[in-house]
Amino acid sequence: MRQEKYGVLMVNLGTPEAPTSQAVRRYLAEFLSDRRVVDTPRILWWPLLRGVILPLRSPRVAKLYKSIWMEQGSPLMVFCRRQQAALAAVLPDAQVELAMSYGKPSLPAALERLLGAGVTKLVILPLYPQYSSSTSASIWDAVARILVGYRSLPSISFIRDYAAHPAYIAALAQSVRRSFAEHGEPDRLVISFHGIPQRYAREGDDYPLRCEDTRRALVAALDYPPEKVMMTFQSRFGRDPWLTPATDMTLKSLPGQGVRHIQVICPGFSSDCLETLEEIKEQNREIFTHAGGDAFHYIPALNDDPAHIDLFRQLVSEQLG
Repeated sequence: MRQEKYGVLMVNLGTPEAPTSQAVRRYLAEFLSDRRVVDTPRILWWPLLRGVILPLRSPRVAKLYKSIWMEQGSPLMVFCRRQQAALAAVLPDAQVELAMSYGKPSLPAALERLLGAGVTKLVILPLYPQYSSSTSASIWDAVARILVGYRSLPSISFIRDYAAHPAYIAALAQSVRRSFAEHGEPDRLVISFHGIPQRYAREGDDYPLRCEDTRRALVAALDYPPEKVMMTFQSRFGRDPWLTPATDMTLKSLPGQGVRHIQVICPGFSSDCLETLEEIKEQNREIFTHAGGDAFHYIPALNDDPAHIDLFRQLVSEQLG
């Protein structure tokens, strides 16, 4: 009888290897070439991407990365590595690997290590709490392409998302309560999710519904007036209409409505990264205070918080039985 060997593959989006224009250009070129991310016909997209977007955007984004870069590297990579180590510590019978959809460590290399070690049961854990075709489905596509080259495959469990998992909601609520205890209850709690084009949702991507599931569950877990909780969407890119209300425009309008103190949480990000540390914590803080707001506090991502690691352990254990 075959002895089972367990493996876990944690996957996040990716990050440049350095806060330089060249490294950012390599990363963005791979990221923005994924049809799940941008589905514009290639004959139109390639000239725009290579002739306009990459040359203009790479130096600007590199400066933003430099402003948040940690001594150990990119925040996303630092926190993901900590998550990997912490999950491996609580799952001693499983080989835990980390991969990025774009950049390094790569998906092909991570899968090669797992299959080369003889893993018979594999759990793929996309580090996206809310499913989207542009994130979780992209991982599914990539894994399927890679496995075409293998004769023997393990049984595979793919965790689609965990938008309303009780352990996830409990960890978020604990984080919010901790922030309230430190800074006082705000006039508004803003829940900011990464946006997607509205067209993706019309075509069947249930991402907005999964974000709403998270919002609803988190509000129910908090002893805080539901009418003071707002859900918004950030990180617009391109000319297509994206999900609304937009985080930046919302924060700009709140002081005029008498809202002076806000706290912002971004539960769609399992690790702090450019979109939370620079876009929200810096850019949107400036937008709110410039518009007349008094107090702005960003509630950090769950990162390697023990409650977050226990969520991962529960998700994997549920799949492995």
